[in-house]
Amino acid sequence: MTVRMKDIAAELGVSVVTVSRALRNRPDIAEETKAKILERVKRLNYRPNLTARSLVTGRSSLVGLVVPDLIHPFFGEIAKGLSSKLREKEYYLLVSSSESDPQLEIDEVEHMLAHRLDCFVVASCRKDTDSLSRIREAGVPLILVDRRFPGFPSNFVGVDDVRAGELAVEHLIARGCTRIAHVRGPETSIGDARAEGYRAALKRHGIEVPADYMVTCGEASDSDGETRGWHAMEEILALKPRPDGLFCFNDTIAIGAMERAFEAGLRIPRDLAIVGCGNFHYSSKLRVPLASVDQKSREIGERTAQLIVNLLKKPAPARPRTILLEPELIARASSDLK
Repeated sequence: MTVRMKDIAAELGVSVVTVSRALRNRPDIAEETKAKILERVKRLNYRPNLTARSLVTGRSSLVGLVVPDLIHPFFGEIAKGLSSKLREKEYYLLVSSSESDPQLEIDEVEHMLAHRLDCFVVASCRKDTDSLSRIREAGVPLILVDRRFPGFPSNFVGVDDVRAGELAVEHLIARGCTRIAHVRGPETSIGDARAEGYRAALKRHGIEVPADYMVTCGEASDSDGETRGWHAMEEILALKPRPDGLFCFNDTIAIGAMERAFEAGLRIPRDLAIVGCGNFHYSSKLRVPLASVDQKSREIGERTAQLIVNLLKKPAPARPRTILLEPELIARASSDLK
């Protein structure tokens, strides 16, 4: 038999409102009364009816997160940071993966909207804003993470990807590299920004490189990033003169590139210094530990949670906010030429 809040109230001889206040840890209730209510709640295994509560309050206390890949450490860390901070404010996270499938992203958004979410967080894999427009039409606050869309105003939390590209190249230059190639990512705001940072750092230091030093590997998830990195290194090995430094769009691509370089007999970093992006938790445990740009993924999740709480406090929609975190270069053996 389902235990209801009014059953607990009747047993203890208090009002339903008093039980509700105790469950929400309100200060306007005696500690002794609160302790009795919480003890009875625990003993009876009572669970609040969140659907009924949302109909009364207009809030579900639920936040939706849609990401392209749950295996990817970057998105996993965002989810951890987001969930831990939301929990402190009694909000809870529903997580879904689009598996980098644009149609599945729309399907997941539609399904999650049925849960009367208080806010939506999306790392979109689409080339258009169709799924995001559906969230906006439903009147649900939206925050984008990792990737933005030009011309689509929205709250955004992410890392400064232009600066990420600059940091990687400046690090390689400081290590003595003069012929620096780049395995660029997809033609999205992220891939474009890191490539822009790559070019800007070279220009600032007066270094010119041939156009074919920028190798495109297309869309690369954790499942095929190493393979794409391996094939990208095939192109890099054929360049003349061969690069002495390489900045890869992400760490999985860098790992694949390193594997092919080892097969070709190159010594890393003596023959080729390599820097990735993402600073995955296993980057320090590789055969040659990988230097990488830390994207502050956990902090992205935490700052997103703070923004959600602030958005839900405001009675009217606020102007979209952009929060850009400063990336950090983590030096390791793959770029240490000394």
